[in-house]
Amino acid sequence: MILASASAARRAVLAAAGLVFDIEVAAIDEAAVKAGALAERMSALKTAIVLAELKAERVARRAGDALVIGCDQLLVCDGVWFDKPGDVDEARRHLQALRGRSHELVTAVVCLRGGERIWHHVARPRLTMRGFSDTLLEGYLAAEAMHVTQCVGAYRLEGPGVQLFDAVDGEHAAILGLPLLALLGFLRQHGVLAS
Repeated sequence: MILASASAARRAVLAAAGLVFDIEVAAIDEAAVKAGALAERMSALKTAIVLAELKAERVARRAGDALVIGCDQLLVCDGVWFDKPGDVDEARRHLQALRGRSHELVTAVVCLRGGERIWHHVARPRLTMRGFSDTLLEGYLAAEAMHVTQCVGAYRLEGPGVQLFDAVDGEHAAILGLPLLALLGFLRQHGVLAS
C-alpha cells in the first residue's frame, strides 16, 4: 500500500490507525489543475477527485500492482476556493476572510491498483470559525508561523487552530485530509485489512 501524499497529517492518520504503508510524493501542478477546473466551472467535489486521482496515477505508474491512495482537499467558503497560503501575510488574509463564517472541506480519496481506479470517496466536513479578535489572530499567527502555510485554511485543527472554531461537523480524520472510516471500510471489503 502506498500513500501518494507529502502531507504529514495524512501520514499520521494512517499510522495511528495501525496501517503499514509506503510514502511516495506525487508531483503534479495543482495550481494549473485548479485554474483549469475553475475555468471549466467544475465543482469543488469533482476537482478534489481529479486532483486525488492525478496524484495516485503519478505514483501508480511506477508502483506495479500496489494499492495506491491519492488524496486532495479543497476549502470552499461561499463559493470561493482557498489554497494553502504562501506566507504569513496571506494566512492572515485567509483567516480574516474565514472569521465568523462557515466553510466546507471537500476531501477526496481515490484508490488505484494496476493503474485503474477501484474506489473513491468524498467527505465534506463543515467548520464554523468564531468571531475571534485581531489580538488572538496575531498571537495565533506568531505561535503557528511555521505551520500556517502547510495547510489549507491556515489552521491545524489538531493544534492551536482548534481555538479559532465555534463548531466542527464531520470526521476528524477527514478534516485532517483523509476520510479514514470510509477508507478502512474499503480496505476491509477488499481483503487488505481483516474484517
